[in-house]
Amino acid sequence: MNYKQHIAELLHALPAFAELPELDIPTLYAQIETPDREKGDFAFPCFRLAKALKQAPPAIATELASQIATNDWIEQAVATGPYINFFINKAHLAQSVLTHALSAGNDLGRSNTGAGKNVVIDYSSPNIAKPFHVGHLRSTVIGQALYNIHEHLGYNSIGVNHLGDWGTQFGKLIVAYRMWSNADEIKTGGIPALNALYVRYHDAAKLDPSLDDQARQVLLQMEQGNEEDLATWRFFYDISMQAFEQVYGKLGVSFDHYTGESFYQDKMQPVLDELDAKGLTEISEGARIVNLDQFKLAPCLVLRADGGTLYHTRDLATAFYRKATFDFDKVLYVTASDQSLHFSQLFRVIERMGYDWSADMYHVPFGLVSLETGKLSTRSGNVVLMEELIESAVAKVADIIEEKNPNLANKAQVAEQIGVGAIVFNDLYNQRIKDVTFSFEKMLSFEGETGPFVQYAHARATTLLNKASINIEPSTIDFSVLNDPESQNLLYDIYFLGDKIQEAADKLEPYLLTRHMVATASHFNKFYQTHKILDDSVPQATKHARLALVKVTRDMIRIGLGLLGIQAPEQM
Repeated sequence: MNYKQHIAELLHALPAFAELPELDIPTLYAQIETPDREKGDFAFPCFRLAKALKQAPPAIATELASQIATNDWIEQAVATGPYINFFINKAHLAQSVLTHALSAGNDLGRSNTGAGKNVVIDYSSPNIAKPFHVGHLRSTVIGQALYNIHEHLGYNSIGVNHLGDWGTQFGKLIVAYRMWSNADEIKTGGIPALNALYVRYHDAAKLDPSLDDQARQVLLQMEQGNEEDLATWRFFYDISMQAFEQVYGKLGVSFDHYTGESFYQDKMQPVLDELDAKGLTEISEGARIVNLDQFKLAPCLVLRADGGTLYHTRDLATAFYRKATFDFDKVLYVTASDQSLHFSQLFRVIERMGYDWSADMYHVPFGLVSLETGKLSTRSGNVVLMEELIESAVAKVADIIEEKNPNLANKAQVAEQIGVGAIVFNDLYNQRIKDVTFSFEKMLSFEGETGPFVQYAHARATTLLNKASINIEPSTIDFSVLNDPESQNLLYDIYFLGDKIQEAADKLEPYLLTRHMVATASHFNKFYQTHKILDDSVPQATKHARLALVKVTRDMIRIGLGLLGIQAPEQM
């Protein structure tokens, strides 16, 4: 039952609202809040009524509350200052939530708000021939969570990995490869071997600047279709993708399209031609720019003085390709916060070109990632490869399992689920704009606001259900026994799951769902510790009611973790 909808309808039927046509049911619905639980289950603020009714909000709240009668779902409506606080009948809540959740199954929290809409999500986007390190993690897991969340809301999510697979660096790498390496060395050494070549090239170019001329010539030949150069580039690409796919597999991340910068090489000129045809480009010091003074932004450089293209050129071509191909209702660019200016300029250029879909483009910025020892930096060498981080986390979990539960079945699989889950959960726990610090001690803890803490609640609930071995049907449940605070807290967590998923999508903030999972796990642990469930002294109807609550809570945690990109072990 949508209690907010029913409260809005109930309020709208009161005489006071007959004279306030602007306060229709959707408007009232949007104003209903969820206060601290001791004050009520829902609250309606009366501030907007003060002017029209010529009374103080507390007086209005008192008057309106007196007109609201109790019924099968409203336990009471009371005025608390300027608010009308509604208390929902506890048995009604239990029946409404559990009946729905048991029938919904894996569709719990699902909606069709995005039905028929396409959302393109651009995330991860590592550079070919460069190591996949911890700095790439944030875009990868935030993007995957937003992909999953939108899918659960009925959207057609389209995940794109916009690989950094073109540019002068590949000319340099090909020159280095032909001077100092061979195919067998690269096949054996993989990305580290390619990266070592790149470093060696830069050291050599300091002594012999002619190498840079050779590199530029190779890139020009690639752009002109030289098959020998392109075959070498594809070789580097394939070696890199093999390594990336290993990391993505461990993280449970996938993409619908791998269309990197190289894909758009033949798609830039039509956009440049359109900019010129619409009189939007200007020449500045030989380069071509689009003026963005009206938006109080620096000019957007779209073509260098030497005729070379830039990130903006490629991203403009990318945007037009995605609109034509996917007809997106929104497109999300999940990249670091230091690219905010770049995307502001990109969106405003498209707006100046006269396309209203520029308003459907969103930059999803995030903060820095660091280790306990300090900020990640390629130059200082303080870089942790993603595979190394995963291996370390999994190894530490494996040690914990050996100490605490050495007879656990599928220990290696569970260790990987917990280790990877801890890394992802740690990244998604706070607002994405905040910086993330990796602390193994904190993120692998089974206590506190961590992934293992939530996963353990799921495993504990599963163990309990396996022991019970009871087929739970709504007809066997005495909903009235779930009137205690611990049960009610869980019921509200389940009730608000859909709202939290929708809010996470609207605000592009997966942490809202992450925090909800922590609250649910905490409430479940309190429920588990407070109430007997399988004890012989528990009446059968009460046992069934509590087991139903355990089952739905377990399923909810699994669904929530799944949307975040985290697995839910059944044993720990």
